[in-house]
Amino acid sequence: MSKPITALAFDFGTCSIGLAFGQSLTASARELPPLPARDGKPDWESVQRLIAEWQPHYLLVGLPLNMDGSESVLSARARKFGQRLHGRTGLPVAFIDERLSTRTAKEEAHGRGHRGNYARDPVDSIAARIILEDWLRAQQFPN
Repeated sequence: MSKPITALAFDFGTCSIGLAFGQSLTASARELPPLPARDGKPDWESVQRLIAEWQPHYLLVGLPLNMDGSESVLSARARKFGQRLHGRTGLPVAFIDERLSTRTAKEEAHGRGHRGNYARDPVDSIAARIILEDWLRAQQFPN
């Protein structure tokens, strides 16, 4: 049996970037504390520390598309973030359609007792976990 494939997912945002780590063996992921961002730019040293700690095989970036599948205003910024991730780490980056992940994350957070103040208590890492678990389930990894 081969080693599990691992991935680190990023839910890009201008103030906060959600994070999740997952692996192929169980097709499951866990939320990590979000990265603060200043106009979409994280502390790249923190990103490098995360990569060193988790040693993922893949990096996933949620792509915020409109409901009709067209690119949104944030799509270009998310793509640029992903390109920078690749440039700084050398790891493969996949862009994942994240439509409805934030809505699902808010519903899940509400079920956990979230009070609805998403600016103070963001759900970005829940969304990153949802994106990552969807990706893991869709992959055909060798056993």
